[in-house]
Amino acid sequence: MPILELLREDRLLAVLRGTDADALVSCASVLADSGVRVVELTLSSPAGLDALRRCNAELAGEVLLGAGTVLDGAQAQAAVEAGARFLVTPGVAEEVLAVGRALDVPVLCGALTPTEVMAAVRLGAAAVKVFPISAMGGPRYLRDLRAPFPGTEFIAIGGVELTDVPQYLDAGALAVGVGSPLLGPAAGDTGWEAQDGLARRARDYLASARPRAIRR
Repeated sequence: MPILELLREDRLLAVLRGTDADALVSCASVLADSGVRVVELTLSSPAGLDALRRCNAELAGEVLLGAGTVLDGAQAQAAVEAGARFLVTPGVAEEVLAVGRALDVPVLCGALTPTEVMAAVRLGAAAVKVFPISAMGGPRYLRDLRAPFPGTEFIAIGGVELTDVPQYLDAGALAVGVGSPLLGPAAGDTGWEAQDGLARRARDYLASARPRAIRR
């Protein structure tokens, strides 16, 4: 299923960031078992690309895997070769968007201002990632930013706590992206307690987001 369709149903994008590939793969497996269907593995450390390759081999049929913090065309190409089905940028990265267009891989493009949103849309972004949303005023900022762009899909990322989810979705976000508040210590700990906590948080986030699925 295409990423935007999955996000319309689940309203949740899980973001995995860390320096331990084993822990990242374990986290992705726990998320899949908990019902999460869209997972972004960031490339902010070499572990991200390694974990993406391994997750693609083990979980490709269970979750839609993407690469995040993609900064340039070379990273985008490497991520797609490792199995990324979508790409996520922290800002407007023209090279990444060009690779996405060439390979028919959707790009969730980071943007924070109306000017950046216009650039992302012009360059073919599948959706706009508003990051860091909590630092900019949260749901109210998202609602105001969306107003001039009724045909654009927005994903709210950055400090989204569990109690914030309904407010962001009610403000018009297609989905929320959640990293640290979801992962907790699990990004660097493969122990049972950390992984069990991740599973519980994943179920809680899905329980908050999924009832607000967008029906078309």
